[in-house]
Amino acid sequence: MDVDVVIHNGTLVTVDNRMRIVENGWIGIHEGVIRTIEATAPDSPPPTAPMTIDAEGGMVMPGLVNTHTHLPMTLFRGLADDLPLIDWLEERIFPAEARFINPETVRWGTLLACAEMLLSGTTCCCGGYFHEDAVARAVAETGLRAVLAQGVIDFPAPGVPDPARNIAHARDYAQRWKGRSRLIRPSVFCHAPYTCSDDTLEAAKAAADELDLIFQVHVAETRFERDRSIKEKGLSPIAHLDRLGILDRRTLLAHCIWVDDADIATISRRGCAVSHCPESNMKLASGIAPVTGMQSAGVTVSLGTDGCASNNNLDLFGEMGTAAKLHKVATVDPTALNAASVLRMATMDGARAIGLADRIGSLEVGKQADIIVLDTQAPHLTPMYHPESHIVYAAGGADVRHVLVAGRQLVRDRRLLTIGIGEVIDRVNAIAQDIRSSLNIIQSW
Repeated sequence: MDVDVVIHNGTLVTVDNRMRIVENGWIGIHEGVIRTIEATAPDSPPPTAPMTIDAEGGMVMPGLVNTHTHLPMTLFRGLADDLPLIDWLEERIFPAEARFINPETVRWGTLLACAEMLLSGTTCCCGGYFHEDAVARAVAETGLRAVLAQGVIDFPAPGVPDPARNIAHARDYAQRWKGRSRLIRPSVFCHAPYTCSDDTLEAAKAAADELDLIFQVHVAETRFERDRSIKEKGLSPIAHLDRLGILDRRTLLAHCIWVDDADIATISRRGCAVSHCPESNMKLASGIAPVTGMQSAGVTVSLGTDGCASNNNLDLFGEMGTAAKLHKVATVDPTALNAASVLRMATMDGARAIGLADRIGSLEVGKQADIIVLDTQAPHLTPMYHPESHIVYAAGGADVRHVLVAGRQLVRDRRLLTIGIGEVIDRVNAIAQDIRSSLNIIQSW
């Protein structure tokens, strides 16, 4: 068989419908697509190829899919910790964005985010921000796969000083990027029902539908948001969005913490997907999303990290372990969110949530070769009885050794190949120094 890349000598964790695990398997890739997945026959090495990657006994698995993040917010990592969400947003983050977010800072913050994700095994992300043209160009430099949305909010925002232009700006961005890149898909992202009017929500969703794009929105993230919606609208945030016609199979709902059984039934009936961000939710004390209830109702629940200003990292391995353990405590049930189900949330369910289930999320013939290789020769990964358990409860982003997106190797032996990480770190540190000086932040070290 004609293949460009062969990955061999590893345990293949496919995350396919049968959750097959192939010990000592090999994968053949041609023109960015998986063409062969087989166990290595005794005394029969895999075929030769222009590129051969020896997994050296490690685990080979689908790249992780982070379904909710704000890439340039790496610039604000640790800037405003230990605050409630509303104070964090209105008193710290929104003012910082107004002063320091521009196409140049967005570029370097995005490059840093992509480097962090690729080096920790994320091969696809979904999210939104401002100056999204600059975000998309930076992501394209790195080779990461992404669904990237222009943010919409009913206030002056970076790059959109006139809120009356927010929908037109988002539509223009989406039209420029639709079909422009095989790895980047545009999207539209309304910040939240409490920062966007009904007219804005409806117009943004209509623009997304017109272009056949995923529509994203934060919703039901805090008790305050739910109480305010019920007081002002007479409806929960989910019921309010449903009344506006926002909810359907192309709607991705971020957080969904303060939802009840009726809300969950609505989400399921409309076919929406949910991005669960446990670490951000915990750090902001927003609450615990009823993930097991949503899954029982047939809702696709994926995993996101949220932005670095509220997490404060983009390591989806850590998010998996946190999610699994948090919901065992929340339900007082040690069987809740078992390792296999959490692994699916970070891979196949993530792909499904952003409309890419036919292309990524599992190791299957015909799918794009978005693949990572974990080095398991480490004390914290020895011995190994159940690969899924190891991935969720023991492995971390630092264990990722090789990363491929669409068959192109982006990380080799823990080294990023597409951009110079040293320059990126230097540039971001210089931006941080400006932020520190302007905001009179005194270093405590």
